[in-house]
Amino acid sequence: MKVSKEELVAVLAQFNPWWRGEPIADLPTWRRAAFRELHAWLTVPPAPRAVMLSGARQIGKTTLMLQAAQALLAAGVPAANILYATFDHPILKLAGIDAVLDAWREREPRAEGPEYLLLDEAQFIRDWGTWVKHQVDFRKDRRIAFTGSAMPLVEAAPESGVGRWHTIRLTTLSFYEYLQIKRLQLPELPKLRSLRDLFDWAPADFYRATELGRDYVGHFHEYLLRGGFPQTAQVDSVTQAQRLLREDIIDKVLKRDMTALFGVRRVLDLEHTFLYLCLHDGGLLDMVDLCSNLEVKRPTAQHFIELLEAAHLIYRLAPYGYGKDVLRARFKIYLADAAIAPAVMLKGKAILEDAAALGVATETAVFKHLFARYYAQNVRFSYWRGKREHEVDLVAEVGGELIPFEVKYRAQHTGARELKGLIELCQAKRIARGYVVTKALDHFGPMQGLPLAEDADVPTRIMRIPAPLLCYWMGAAELPGDTQ
Repeated sequence: MKVSKEELVAVLAQFNPWWRGEPIADLPTWRRAAFRELHAWLTVPPAPRAVMLSGARQIGKTTLMLQAAQALLAAGVPAANILYATFDHPILKLAGIDAVLDAWREREPRAEGPEYLLLDEAQFIRDWGTWVKHQVDFRKDRRIAFTGSAMPLVEAAPESGVGRWHTIRLTTLSFYEYLQIKRLQLPELPKLRSLRDLFDWAPADFYRATELGRDYVGHFHEYLLRGGFPQTAQVDSVTQAQRLLREDIIDKVLKRDMTALFGVRRVLDLEHTFLYLCLHDGGLLDMVDLCSNLEVKRPTAQHFIELLEAAHLIYRLAPYGYGKDVLRARFKIYLADAAIAPAVMLKGKAILEDAAALGVATETAVFKHLFARYYAQNVRFSYWRGKREHEVDLVAEVGGELIPFEVKYRAQHTGARELKGLIELCQAKRIARGYVVTKALDHFGPMQGLPLAEDADVPTRIMRIPAPLLCYWMGAAELPGDTQ
């Protein structure tokens, strides 16, 4: 659609205050861990590709883009060579990307050096995949970063994306990032390079971390209630945080984005499907039960679940294994954030008094932290179920090594009797180490006296680690990539 260049220039000037020599207003000084990866791809790209920031609504993608612009300016990049534009703005959406670039260059003649295009909500650009492909192939002088709240439909044109962009997938805030954004003054926990290093700790190290960790427990529970969204982390009350989260999920994602991006017409059926998943967070998906309860056909329900995954609202885990057995098996469903189910189901703070609900929320948080920490290594996540119906909550397959995690967030002591699935898996696959995520800080440390397989070359070592400490260390910005 034809939009006057004057209108376009006026809108772009609002989004790019650095063209006038003004600072970016209300930009937080604290940065998410993903900032370093984004900055590296913009300044010293490892390959000639664009960068896609992919993640749910309201998790800080726009802030990351503007912080990247600020860092580029601080490094001496000419202001005229940096463009930020968000394509959920009606004027920019109607005008299209080519008209936006023309208006930019009329307002700001190009200076020497590369151009930096920071494009928000790029899924609203017409034929965006083809456009990015063309830019990467033929405009070597441009470095492009773009975002999308709904996994920008990579599946719609996979041939366009191959080798054309690098994806940085953002989860909601980690527990570590949550503490940083709230500026809480807590005793500093020991730094941990790798979970593997816990097996080398002395008893005194566990006692010291346990004492320091006591101040973290209450904040961890509030984190489960508020969620890992920057806005909900900073509002005054948990009730207000859950209301905002509920409005963003139901009103904006399910009712607006799904209609605009995916053409969903049966919004009520989609909402009911999502509510069903909220009731079964962390559980195995029973498609027969879902279809029967919601009175929808299986292909429709399957399509809705795929859309919810594309919108970054859920994760799906297949059982461990390969081949037809896995294809026929049931998926395990995790919500994108532990606070979503309590907020959507109007539970308030009640989950803190409900041991089962608190355990589910903790397992969801643990998975999200492990996923966020491992995903860049192309780790395969699954759950495990043995021949005796014993289960293991999470299995990470890292470089050919299996690392199991069992979440037992409860007041009772966790011993070998409660870990039959974990022990069976470790024996069957000769796994050298595994982790049990616990509630009680006093349970922190290695487990003793575990039964061994008859032909085991080395004993399996199991480490019990409290959930608040695990989530803190998994999200700590100073941790390197290897956190196995």
